Amino acid sequence: MNKLFTVLPPSDALATLCAATPIPGLRETVALVFASDRVLAANVYAEETLPAFARSTMDGFAVRAADTHGASESSPAYLDVIGEVLMGTVPSLVVAPGTAARIHTGAMLPTGADAVVMVEQTNANGGQIEVLVSVSSGEDVLAIGEDIVRGAEAVRAGRRLRPADIGALAALGCECVVVRRRPRVAILSTGDEVVPVNAQPQLAHVRDINGVTIAALVRRAGGEPLSFGIVRDDADELETRARAALAGADALVLSAGSSVSARDLTARVVERLGAPGILVHGIAIKPGKPTVLAVCDGKPVIGLPGNPASALVVALRMLVPLVRHLAGEDVGVAAQTRAAILRENVASRPGREDYVPVKLLLDASGVVHATPIFGASNLIFTLVRADALLVIPLDRSGLAAGERVSVIPLD
Repeated sequence: MNKLFTVLPPSDALATLCAATPIPGLRETVALVFASDRVLAANVYAEETLPAFARSTMDGFAVRAADTHGASESSPAYLDVIGEVLMGTVPSLVVAPGTAARIHTGAMLPTGADAVVMVEQTNANGGQIEVLVSVSSGEDVLAIGEDIVRGAEAVRAGRRLRPADIGALAALGCECVVVRRRPRVAILSTGDEVVPVNAQPQLAHVRDINGVTIAALVRRAGGEPLSFGIVRDDADELETRARAALAGADALVLSAGSSVSARDLTARVVERLGAPGILVHGIAIKPGKPTVLAVCDGKPVIGLPGNPASALVVALRMLVPLVRHLAGEDVGVAAQTRAAILRENVASRPGREDYVPVKLLLDASGVVHATPIFGASNLIFTLVRADALLVIPLDRSGLAAGERVSVIPLD
């Protein structure tokens, strides 16, 4: 008879797996235009100062702030307009006391000026302007080096590059960046009843949903999925295929075969793939309790439940952060959650972390509300109709309507 396994809380299980998993050190250089969503492998330092010149942040007039002190709509300051600063040119004019120069957003501040008055805060009066407000030195002006100075750290290693990061690196003239190679995750589906997606399943057979679902999650997490097909429930064949898959990858995911049953092959096979072997067999989570987490000769192996919905929940909680860890991303192992207000009571059982599909609704005041989608936890289309997973902590026997709760978005 199989012994009941000892389960760990999800956060502890994931921390155990990541702590035992070394990060692959392979790097590659990519063009900046292809670097979005890649993990930076080396710190980037600014080789120049930005802005390199003081410039206006508004359309208006470059002035000496002292000339506007005390100005108001009832008592405006009068300044002579001496010309206009053209975009992309170094201004030759000098703003002397009692004068101003028309300027546009982004244009270089002329000599003598130390502030900009918005055009809406002035009135034209022949060759003069009436300044209707008092401005201080530096107002509506970007100073030299206000964005970044030469030698400063621009972007730190371990960061997944966002569009804003790409723009910042472009501003510094970076054409290429050094990034971590995408972690390669081998995916092997198991089960005598599993057939390829393009096959017409006979009665008692099902299509390989997990293979393509897990591949999509790996790709979204920043990894490179490697499909190794389907293997039948045979220990020797599973071991042979698993060894081949793991040899050419940074991690291995086995779908199905992780339930506590007479036909459980995953644990026995994984134990033979390398040391230290299984670290966790069983997680205090619903759905997805019968999960195997292992490290075999320095490479992580995850055995997922065969049920597609359970496999997806566990993969979101375990595999996605593992892929980010393997990519060298500077993130913790906690799930990426957001806050919401629960609209209905939800029951649970203490001692396990429950995940319940929910619909999210943003109300007129900007508050996010979560409505549970009740039904069997093993239905994949329940997740299709959901926007997020409600997290019920393992020390709670349920959550009440009106509570502030945490949800994991599915987008």
